[in-house]
Amino acid sequence: MNEIRFWLNGKEVHHPYEPTKRLLDVLRDHYSLTGAKEGCGEGECGACSVLIDSLIYPACITPLAHVSNAQVYTIEGIKTLPSYAIIEEAFIEEGAVQCGICTPGMVMATLALLKKTPHPTLEQIKDGISGNLCRCTGYNMIVKAVLRASLKGESPW
Repeated sequence: MNEIRFWLNGKEVHHPYEPTKRLLDVLRDHYSLTGAKEGCGEGECGACSVLIDSLIYPACITPLAHVSNAQVYTIEGIKTLPSYAIIEEAFIEEGAVQCGICTPGMVMATLALLKKTPHPTLEQIKDGISGNLCRCTGYNMIVKAVLRASLKGESPW
């Protein structure tokens, strides 16, 4: 069986190439990385968000083949970055965390946005988190949290 090589949370991995496997299933079933969750299963809710080469992707519709030779980061992998603490603190301070279903995807989207645009406008923030659905917190608190994180930190990497 062929293997696919990629970097998962900074570590090189070789995984059996399974062309029909979704990245989400591989992350959860083979690497016990459960921060990315099955939400809609259609790539529209953001619960399964991961970073692939610094861009946000829905792991539920991303085929494993897409990550060949790529850098993949999950919510578990970014927890060691200094900017994670800044983002986490901002979300807590603004009351942008309630049930937790959307939180990993919102944090991943925030990190991707701040890497691309360290000091975004409100419109850029809204656009940056637009692929993530939240049903309980409300987007105003999340937008404020992203803005707060942008004001506190330098580069997210």
